[in-house]
Amino acid sequence: MPPRKVERLSSTIEKILRDRGWGTKLKEYRIYGIWEKAVGKGIARHARPAGMRGKKLAVLVDSSAWMQQLSLLKPEIIGRVNQHLREDAVESISLKLGEFEPSAVQRDEYRPAAGTLGPEEQIRIDKCVAEIADPQTRESLRHLMERDFLNKKMKRK
Repeated sequence: MPPRKVERLSSTIEKILRDRGWGTKLKEYRIYGIWEKAVGKGIARHARPAGMRGKKLAVLVDSSAWMQQLSLLKPEIIGRVNQHLREDAVESISLKLGEFEPSAVQRDEYRPAAGTLGPEEQIRIDKCVAEIADPQTRESLRHLMERDFLNKKMKRK
C-alpha cells in the first residue's frame, strides 16, 4: 500500500467547506461578526450586512440619507471589512433601503438551531474545528456545522 499524502488541516477544512458549499456562508457569518468593529458604531446603527453573493456584499441601510453617505464611503468600507477579515473577501457593495431591528445591529448573537445534537455528532464537530487557530473562525465553523447537522435531522423527520 502506498504511503498516504499528509494534508494540512486548513486545506482539508477549506476543501470540505467548498464541497458542501459553505465557504461563502462562513465568510458571510464572519462579516456579521466584524461589521461593527470594521465600520464603527455610527454606521452600524444605520446599516448592516444582508448577505453575500460571490464577492459582492449586500448592505441594508435604514434611510436614503445614509444610503447617499455610504455610497460615497464604499471603497473605505470594503477596505475596512477586508482588513478585519484578513482577506480580500469583498470587492463591491450594493446598498439596499430597508428596515431592521436596532438590536440586530448592536451585536451579532448566535442563536442555535432548534433541536439537539447527539454526542457522536458533537465529537465529530469538535474534531473538525479543534485545530483552527482563529477563535472567531473556529466558532463560526462550529455553529455552521451544528446548524447543518440539525437541519439534516429536521429534513429526515
